[in-house]
Amino acid sequence: MKLFCWHIYRYSIILFAIIAPFMAGAQINTDQVMKIGRNTLYFEDYLLSIQYFNQVISVKPYLAQPYFYRAVAKLNLEDYAGAFNDATLAIERNPFITDAYEVRGVAAQNMGQFENAILDYDHALEMLPDNRGIMFNKAIAQQELKDFDGAKETLEKIIEHNPSFDNAYLGRAKLNIALGDTTNALNDIARAIDINKNSINAYVMRADIAIARDSCLEGALLDMNEAIRLQPHFAGFFINRAFLRYRLDDYFGAMADYDYAIQLEPANTTAIFNRGLLRAETRDDNKAIDDFSTVLKINPNDYKALYNRATLYRQIGNINAAISDLNRVIDAFPDFAAAYFLRFDCKRIIGDRSAERDYRKSIDLAKTRVRRSPLDGSPYAINHADDNNLDQSNSDSQEEISRRFTSLNTINDNTTPTQEYNSKEIRGKIQDNNVTVSIEPVFVLTFYDDPTELKPGGDYIREVDEINSTHTLRSPLRVTNHEPAMTDDETTRRHFQSVEYYNSYIASHTPRTIDYFGRAMDLITLRDYAAAILDLDRCTVSSPNFALAYFTRAMARYKLAMLPGSTSLSPGDNSNTQLHLDDHRASMRAIIDDLDTTIKISPDMAVAHYNKGVILLENDDLTGAIAAFSKAIEIKPDFGEAFYNRGYVYFRLGNRDAGAADLSKAGELGIIPSYNLLKRMSR
Repeated sequence: MKLFCWHIYRYSIILFAIIAPFMAGAQINTDQVMKIGRNTLYFEDYLLSIQYFNQVISVKPYLAQPYFYRAVAKLNLEDYAGAFNDATLAIERNPFITDAYEVRGVAAQNMGQFENAILDYDHALEMLPDNRGIMFNKAIAQQELKDFDGAKETLEKIIEHNPSFDNAYLGRAKLNIALGDTTNALNDIARAIDINKNSINAYVMRADIAIARDSCLEGALLDMNEAIRLQPHFAGFFINRAFLRYRLDDYFGAMADYDYAIQLEPANTTAIFNRGLLRAETRDDNKAIDDFSTVLKINPNDYKALYNRATLYRQIGNINAAISDLNRVIDAFPDFAAAYFLRFDCKRIIGDRSAERDYRKSIDLAKTRVRRSPLDGSPYAINHADDNNLDQSNSDSQEEISRRFTSLNTINDNTTPTQEYNSKEIRGKIQDNNVTVSIEPVFVLTFYDDPTELKPGGDYIREVDEINSTHTLRSPLRVTNHEPAMTDDETTRRHFQSVEYYNSYIASHTPRTIDYFGRAMDLITLRDYAAAILDLDRCTVSSPNFALAYFTRAMARYKLAMLPGSTSLSPGDNSNTQLHLDDHRASMRAIIDDLDTTIKISPDMAVAHYNKGVILLENDDLTGAIAAFSKAIEIKPDFGEAFYNRGYVYFRLGNRDAGAADLSKAGELGIIPSYNLLKRMSR
């Protein structure tokens, strides 16, 4: 299945215009909408295609096809649980859709449910017995289950019927590597390259074998060069090529590769750590320390980085910092002799009397072997005198342990024979976007919104619709949680003029509640939240049941609290901490009180419950946030932002299943970051 990428923002309005005449409840033309959804799926606009299939399902839930195509879209977004469920619904409605079994099998396989995947593949193979893609996926699943004989039989059947299928040879090569038969693995890789000179996986697998065997490094370097030529933007390739260059004494080339890998992936701790080691080796101590510190910011429990930074701190004379790092290393790995000796040396310099104890401990440990690598778990020492028949493959000398703490890392999963259905060449996967993981923000009233292809209009609040229908405000209100920035001088000038108009009108007439509210909205647009709050205070006094006044005042207070220099605590602000904290709590209470009043007046305003959930979440009241988001969903079952935030909270509480289900639903409802967060949390 070959899909192509096409940016369709400017076409989405056209697509919605096409289906608009058919979207009035049961009057929807399902054939037309299905056709548009399939076209959108073909062009890889998965989120948008899901919206079309949702429309068909809402009118004709008994059809199998919309569930199947929605499963395909979710599969491409790596929402495997959602794809599995939709494929199941399609099969329940039509058990003869062979592709649905394949999709469900791929989804199950990606979730680690290999037995279920094989059952689905076998069912599909009953109808398509020679389908090489399904057989290939089955072979991968069999290998994951350690059914090596079954995997070998499946792969050989593929090769028998498809002798020019290069991936089958790579699959068998991977199987041979697992069985320790690198000779036959290399033969299969060579055959794959003969068939397909552009097989990236083949070059990388052959280089990985050379790295693991520590032989033929020049040939491995040529293979990595070829892989990088074919796929020049994958950081892992540069990391492994840097390792090869280092081993071949090309320090400058290795450093250049690490630099470029970090450019591609700024948070790649393997590349940053390795660059730190190279810098340390060339005595660029301060920059090496910076690299190890960067690794520790990303992963505070990276003990290799801690140990190496401690070594460098010792070299530059920062003894206390070195001891601090070594304390953490020793706490985690109490049988690591070199760490005790280094701490002894540091303590000796500053005259610490406990130095002698560390020295004796290091000498005692030097006589032991440590079972398992201390980087793979908590080690425990075994004295040779106690176990003369020690299994050497499961234990390490102290020298080997030290080497592992101070040696370069490589990427050992640069390649895996991938499933045929879910081709890695498919682009347009928004779950791969490098976005910051954060919650969906609060909803606000505004005169402007930022329409997208998935949400061409703002959200709905009944009271807003009622005000807009009266035309009493100078501009119609909109509801959004992605308020656009004010960058247009003409727009800004127009709102200043509007404020002047209200000032003049209120001064010369008996002011109405709506006049204060209108001026407050202009002031909020101009970011004058304090003045807006005063006008909203007047609204609540003159009209105590005006729900939107309380809602808007809550959001104005929230925006004011978020401003620099406000009563909210700023990072690193240690002055008058308790006073600031008390003011912050008071601000939050006032915001919650306004939202509670809004809910009391208008209990079915879903966004008020949602906003309350956001405020509670930002103040670490996780159970309260879940309750608020759940209420919003109860009122508005298609509230994607509420599903997303609730899923985020569930993950924070450790409830992965509930979190994944909510994120899947949020993605189905068009919340773009859902798939990125789902992918990150599912690792």
